[in-house]
Amino acid sequence: MIDQHCHSITLADLDDASFASLLTESDRPPAPGTSPFDSALGLAVRRWCAPALGLPAHTPMADYLARRRELGPAEAARRLLAATGISHCLIDTGLTAAAGHPLLPLPAFAELSGAQVREVVRLESIAEPIDAPAADWAAAVEAALRTAAASAVAFKSVLAYRHSLAIPAERPDRAEVTRAAATHRPGRRLTDPVLLRKLLWTAVDLGLPIQLHTGFGDPDLTLHHADPSLLTDFIRAVEPTGTPLVLLHAYPYHRQASWLAQAFPHVYADLGLTLSYAGPRATTVLGEYLELAPFGKLLFSTDAYGLPELYVVGAAQYRHSLHRLLTDWQGESACTATDAERITQLLSVQNAQRLYRL
Repeated sequence: MIDQHCHSITLADLDDASFASLLTESDRPPAPGTSPFDSALGLAVRRWCAPALGLPAHTPMADYLARRRELGPAEAARRLLAATGISHCLIDTGLTAAAGHPLLPLPAFAELSGAQVREVVRLESIAEPIDAPAADWAAAVEAALRTAAASAVAFKSVLAYRHSLAIPAERPDRAEVTRAAATHRPGRRLTDPVLLRKLLWTAVDLGLPIQLHTGFGDPDLTLHHADPSLLTDFIRAVEPTGTPLVLLHAYPYHRQASWLAQAFPHVYADLGLTLSYAGPRATTVLGEYLELAPFGKLLFSTDAYGLPELYVVGAAQYRHSLHRLLTDWQGESACTATDAERITQLLSVQNAQRLYRL
């Protein structure tokens, strides 16, 4: 399986609260009397991860964490990652820490996991440090992205966090970009919509697939600004270039993402993060993706971040849900066993191989 969008992990010896903080998209402390362990994702960790550490499925979380500490972070991570069956990880390097601890560099992650690792470059992380006169900002950004593209398989944008997916479709002109760049300070968060549009169009012209965050995330996001259908005008404008656009996560707008993947040949939809968080409902949600999206346009991922457990849960929930769904389809004579095998190969491996030229 090819994990087409994920992040590195930390090998810090996490206390219970730090571990729990990585089982939620919220960056706030839990409400009094509640815990992220008591969630569909918390149940999934106990179900899928405990056997990889030599424990029965659904072991109480306190016993699971004790076993994890007994093994040590590195050995626990090695066992968990080995249990995923993931052969390739396309890692977004825009995040460098989790729960206040550094993430493993890509070579160290590759060695620990045994997977082939390739980089997904976050556009905003490349552009923000650039220190250039306003008139030269666009050229400096292009040069930096060209350098990054030489060793990357894709770009990633967090436009939904920084502004909104509702952006004008047109390329900003040189004068607009120069005026906007005059107010940007190197090292500061890039939030100006003109500069964000210029960044996206620069990436479009370089031709690598562009992954875009859509749908739910942490409280820094305003959810309705992350509806992928807001990108429709931009998607139309990009279509003549042929540059692929990959709509990440999408939930609760996954049906919109599936429609866009059906309607436009250069648009793809990602299955990651959503299936991990959906728990026992993951099969239903996966079926909703497949209502409209062509089978050649959907991509498996985990969006794992910080914890190796999230790789295990992402892979297991996906496998389990896809098996249940396709078994039901065969039972209803909606497809044959041969069809089910082909769909599985497309979503799990072949679509990512083709899109990212792996």
